[in-house]
This record gives sequence, structure tokens and C-alpha cells, in this order.
Amino acid sequence: MNEPPHGISRRRTTLALVGALLIAITTLTSVAAAQSTSDPRVGLAPDATASLGMQHLANRPMPAGFAINSDLAFQGNFAFVGNFVGFHIYDISDPANPVHRKSVLCPGGQGEVSVYRNLLFQSVESSPGRVDCGTENPPVGSPLRMRGVRIFDISNLDNPVQVATVQTCRGSHTHTLLKSPRDRKNIYVYVSGTQAVRSPLELAGCKALPPGTPLTTPQTDEELSQWRIEVIKVPLDAPQNAAVVNAPRLFRDPATGVINGLQNAPPTPTHPSNNPPIWAPMPTTDSCHDITTFPEIGLAAGACEGNGLLIDIRNPANPRRIHEVSDPNWSYWHGATFANDGKSVVFTEEWAGGVLPRCHTTDPRWGGNAIYDIVDRKLVFRSYYKLPVLQTNQENCVSHLPSLVPVPGRDIMVQAWYQGGASLIDFTDSRNPREIGYFDRGPINATSLVLGGFWSTYYYNGAIYGSEIFRGFDTFRLTPTAELSANEIKAASEVKFRRLTPQHQPRFDWDPSFAVVRSYLDQAVRSGDLRGRTLDKVEDAIDRAERFFNRGKNSAAREQLRKAERLLGRRFDDLREAIDDLADSLRRGRGDDHDDDDD
Repeated sequence: MNEPPHGISRRRTTLALVGALLIAITTLTSVAAAQSTSDPRVGLAPDATASLGMQHLANRPMPAGFAINSDLAFQGNFAFVGNFVGFHIYDISDPANPVHRKSVLCPGGQGEVSVYRNLLFQSVESSPGRVDCGTENPPVGSPLRMRGVRIFDISNLDNPVQVATVQTCRGSHTHTLLKSPRDRKNIYVYVSGTQAVRSPLELAGCKALPPGTPLTTPQTDEELSQWRIEVIKVPLDAPQNAAVVNAPRLFRDPATGVINGLQNAPPTPTHPSNNPPIWAPMPTTDSCHDITTFPEIGLAAGACEGNGLLIDIRNPANPRRIHEVSDPNWSYWHGATFANDGKSVVFTEEWAGGVLPRCHTTDPRWGGNAIYDIVDRKLVFRSYYKLPVLQTNQENCVSHLPSLVPVPGRDIMVQAWYQGGASLIDFTDSRNPREIGYFDRGPINATSLVLGGFWSTYYYNGAIYGSEIFRGFDTFRLTPTAELSANEIKAASEVKFRRLTPQHQPRFDWDPSFAVVRSYLDQAVRSGDLRGRTLDKVEDAIDRAERFFNRGKNSAAREQLRKAERLLGRRFDDLREAIDDLADSLRRGRGDDHDDDDD
């Protein structure tokens, strides 16, 4: 979510803006364009639901005294839900029955959270952010003011303790963790600040442009607090010593040295931001909105307002831009998600900051996704994706935070669209992304736009969790459809993580299993490439192998798997590799060599 752009009303706090929106923005008319009636999401009454492939398990309303949930993180059997005035902890041992464990009141919106071991990190960007977690707004210049990243020790989930506050010149709209494989002692936090620059009287070293200076004016002053991110280094054994160690100039023009060397042009009258003439963020790049790190491949993807960046993070304290792209159809690059093999990346665009209804026929591309392949360490555009079902003017709707679903052989993500609900999107073919499932609620209010909907929907250890701005915390499970089989769902559920903050993206690996084999088999059948007698024989061999395995006859199971491999010939590489891995993983059971009974 974003605030108005520079020169309009950036100094209004996010909480003030959102508070007004929660009361009600205005009474609006219905969608101007006629909607198709073929999709069950069309015309939903307030709080009515429609779904495909996503079964809603539970909702937990927001605890009293809190408003506006933001992002999610996970560790063990717990979900951590950010909030504009603190954060919540839920026990998700049983996804169908999440239990509220603890809420911590500590204002400072947006309040997005990340978790690593005993540490929870939280972004702070606006009033009444205070170093002591108080609720009274301190005056400008007060030593109590806090803008930056809080660090909590969550060793005791019933009593989280703030152990550090790291101040930054523009606060922390979002932040991203990086646990480098090259550094075992520290974790790094990349801070994206989008607020007005703080006075040096409040925080030494902060320096803003002189009032009235256009952002397009070439800048070479290295002391300016814009056109950079901050890198915080956190010693894992002494988090109280966390400190900013670098402020990389990711937007520098290497030829001229100008630090605002990327897209800095304000919107023209023909730009979507001005058609219709309502507020949207400008396509300027003076900070990043969000950065996703992928330590396994040494790369990060930065969604940086007017540009998408590819960043080398092998030196965690000194990230380096290696490529950038822009798009005249886009107003505000918001977030990024890599494919599991690191060969493509999905960027999201938050047209109008997430507070307006932007899922209409008049919003064809902005407010959606753009998919790029990574070719020779460069971003190459492949396709756009937009929520395919129209939403009403009573529903704020734009692309927001997704995460991957670990289905073998496919790139699938579950993505939040605020009051547009959640989509399961298959982008395995980066040129042809498509929706394969969804969950949607009707508007919060039938006549007025009230801010709500999913901030983020993330898959974690077999279930999907949603942070809902207005309605609280939701849980889901995947269900089979024509586009997603029970075997694929089971194989995904076999991938387990100790923790997950999706902007610190892990690589999925699948242990050999019959579910993985059958996932690839289902995909071959779905494509129409495997059929007839060959399919029957392969299925029979795999069925026999599994029955032998379940009876402890691993040698016989391996023989059947090798038979299935031979039947496939030289085709279906992924399926043959999965079968081969499973056969290699099996070990002989008791009595295996002496039992020749067929099954």
C-alpha cells in the first residue's frame, strides 16, 4: 500500500489516510462496464464467497484495539501478522482452527513483519511511531520519534521484547531480510523508505532536496537521503547492536554518476495515472517499494516505483544493480516473486496505492503483473497478467502480495488482490500465465468503498494463509480441480520449511515420493502427451510399486518403477527423473529378498 506522491500530500500520515478510508471513502456508482455473468465472483453480496480450488477453513476477526492488518511471516507452527499498530501471533498447528496467541501494541504503520529464529523485524514509517511503543504522537524532533526498523526478541512468544530500533531517514515502508550463505553470524535487512526525508535536527545525517526542486533535476550530492536504500547489519548473537552499514545508490547512472539516473519523469496527460484524473503514484524512482531476495541464486528483484531492477546480492552489505526495466503502462512497481528455478520473475504493479477500485475493463494492464524471463542476467519481458474477473466500485482492487505454491514441475503462486480476493496463477509458461483457482468475497459494504481485502496470501507448509486488512486472519486449503490434481496438492504439502518470509524467498526441493511421481504423471496426462495403452501400463507399474512399497517390499517396488521408466522411453524427462529418484531412494525392507509374491 502506498501514500500520495511527492508534492501532493506525502506529509499526511498513512494512518490518517487509512482512517478516513475506513470510515468510508464515498458512495460510488456500480461498475460502468457490463460484467460477464459466467463467473461466480460477479455480483457477490457483501461477505458472500465464491471459490475454486481454495477451501476456506477459518476466519479470525481482528483483536480489539487493532486496525488494518498488513503482511505475514511464519515460523514453526506460528503465523505472525503485521498490523499498522503492532502485530499478532497465531498458533497454526491446525490450519482449520488457528488460535490467537498474542497481540503486541506498538504503532508505526505499515508494520510489515519478517521473522528469523528468535528475531522479529517490523517496519515503522509513520505516526505515532515511538521508540517506546507508546501510542501518543511525539512532536517532530522528539528523541521518542521512531522511523525505521524495530527488532523484537520473540524467544518467549507470550512476551516479545523490543531489543533494538534502527532509525532511518525516510522510515521503513517495507523491509527485506537477507541471510547470506556467505555469512553465518549476521542477517541483513534491506530497508525501503518512501516517506519525506526527516529533518537532520531529528536524525543526524538526513538531507532532503531543497523545497520545490523537481525530482527530475540531475543530482550528484551523495549526502541526499533519496535515491537509495539502507542496509542494516544485525549480529545474530547481539541484535541490540544492529546498525545501518551502507546506503547503496541502486539508481545511479554509471556513465554520468547521477544518483537519480533511472525513471524520474512525472506522468504525462496520456499516462494511465491521469486517465481518469484521480490520484495514483507517479512513475518516479527515488526509492524501492519492495525487494525480494533469493539467496540460493545470489539475486534480488527490486520493485522500485518507476522501475524493476535485477540486483546482485552476493555481497550482502553492498547490493549492486545489474539490470533495470521500465514500462509506460505502469505507474508504480510494487513487488516481485521469482520462479523457483530463478529463470523468471513476476513483478506486481500497485496502481492507485491499493485504496481504489482498479479491476475494471478500463484498467486493462495497470494494477496487474508483468512477467520477465532472466536471460544472461537481464530482464526480458514476456507477458502481462491481470485479475480476469471484474470487480465493483465498492471494492478496492489491485495486484498485491503473492507467494509460490510448491507444485513439482510448475510455477504456481497464490496472489492477493485486496477485495478482488485471491488467485491461484500458473505462470509456468511465462508468455501465457493463467488463473487456475480463486477465492473471493463480496464487498464489505454494498454502497460504499470501505478499505479491506487481502494484503497478502501465502502458502506455508500445506495451507494458505491470508492477512485481511479489515476482516482479520484467514486460512485455506487447496482442493483438486481439473487444473490442479490431488497428487500435486499432496506433493506440495510435502515441502516443509522451518520459517517463511516470502520476500526472503527460499528454493523448493522435493524429496522423492510417489506424490511427486504422480504429479508429473498427472501433468503429462493433462497435456495430452501421455495417453492410451502406454499410460495404462505406466500407471499400473507405479500403482504396483506403491503397493509393494507399502508392504515393505522395496526391491519389488524398484523393479516396477524401473519398468515404468522403460515404458516412457526417452520422453517425459521430468517424470522419468522423478521415477528414477524415487527408485534410488528406496531401501530394502525386512524379508524383501525372500518374498517373490506378485501383487
